[in-house]
Amino acid sequence: MLKIHNSLSRQKEQFTPIDPGQVRMYVCGMTVYDYCHLGHARVMVVFDMVARWLRASDYRVTYVRNITDIDDKIIKRAQENGESIRALTDRFIAAMHEDAEALGVLRPDHEPRATEFVEPMQKLIGNLVHNGLAYKAGNEDMCYAVRKFEGYGKLSGKSLDELRAGERVEVAGGKHDPLDFVLWKHARADEPAEVKWDSPWGPGRPGWHIECSAMSSELLGEHFDIHGGGADLQFPHHENEIAQSEGAHQCSFVNYWMHNGFVRVDDEKMSKSLGNFFTIRDVLKEYAPEVVRFFILRAHYRSPLNYSDAHLVDARHALSRLYTALRNVEPAPGFALDWSQPAAARFKMAMDDDFNTAEALAVLFDLANEVNRDQSPQAAAQLKALGGVLGLLEQAPQAFLQGGVDGAEDDAAAIEARIAARIEAKKAKNFAEADRIRAELLAEGVALEDTPQGTIWRRA
Repeated sequence: MLKIHNSLSRQKEQFTPIDPGQVRMYVCGMTVYDYCHLGHARVMVVFDMVARWLRASDYRVTYVRNITDIDDKIIKRAQENGESIRALTDRFIAAMHEDAEALGVLRPDHEPRATEFVEPMQKLIGNLVHNGLAYKAGNEDMCYAVRKFEGYGKLSGKSLDELRAGERVEVAGGKHDPLDFVLWKHARADEPAEVKWDSPWGPGRPGWHIECSAMSSELLGEHFDIHGGGADLQFPHHENEIAQSEGAHQCSFVNYWMHNGFVRVDDEKMSKSLGNFFTIRDVLKEYAPEVVRFFILRAHYRSPLNYSDAHLVDARHALSRLYTALRNVEPAPGFALDWSQPAAARFKMAMDDDFNTAEALAVLFDLANEVNRDQSPQAAAQLKALGGVLGLLEQAPQAFLQGGVDGAEDDAAAIEARIAARIEAKKAKNFAEADRIRAELLAEGVALEDTPQGTIWRRA
């Protein structure tokens, strides 16, 4: 049985969906004013893995991952660029899709844009007003009255007094309490018309937190199974979502909360201020997309992920071992996974233990060893099938082993020419020249293997 670590209870719990056989899952997506970074990559890959495993476990999954296409950063960037907000967000949504596709991330079932759900947001705010949980502040923003919601802090595990003690922001804009947050921002005269919507509280636009409460309830219902996102969203964003949703609908919001760990760079938190900030596109200039996906899945989703060149190189070598096994032994055709088989059962046990991909990948390496030892087409087929459950090992082995980053294909012909020169040198018994070519290629990251069928090569 699947167990999930629930951030709300702070322990693993047996997963029982609200509706038998069906899972409804919402994940907080990207704010689209710039290219996606490594933290976004982890969220996309982790919850793609979760959705894949739920489907492999015969659940019918409805997966929603939202797009924030209106907020202060978006407005500022569009104004700096001298372009419309729609033009800016459309461009970066397209870039996000390109990055996700490169990483083998399947599209969610629904990918709602915040600007398409303003009316449901207003309806939800109206419910909060009716229930005495929202008020108009002195600056005409609509705010949530945090102290009127019993249970605020249950996700972060902090009391209101602890949260208040850690709050350094002065009470501004006529809010009743520093912890109160904005539901609807009153329009400013200097803001463009495209970010102003009419509402019962005057023209304006939604606050950030309200969008997820509205979109999730519209697409999944007021009470659903799983809500996910990065650890940085646990407070205040997800805490505020609970307050909004339960305060408006008067029922439980989400049964299981999942949060993936932070990305660190050489053991320091990734941040622009430290100069160790990498976009997905930066990384894919140096490493193949499947290597990056493998690197992310190699760590348990809740643990910190430490990005470094050494770890990416090691991930590339490890993934190459799996592909080398599949290159050397053709998988048996027509193979169907049988979860009662020992390797598959171990894989399933790992994945059912809070999506323990680290242990699941260990099963793949054991299978690769079996393939290499026994030359077993059945073991090769099982290796490929189990890898596919994680979105791995779906390329032709030689294409992966000889591929790499963009532009790698351009030097394939040059490599083949040098291999041909080495073959000619060996025919002429000029073994020193043959060894020199081999060593030179290895120094450039190309390993040669002499087989009965001829010389083959791969990226080292």
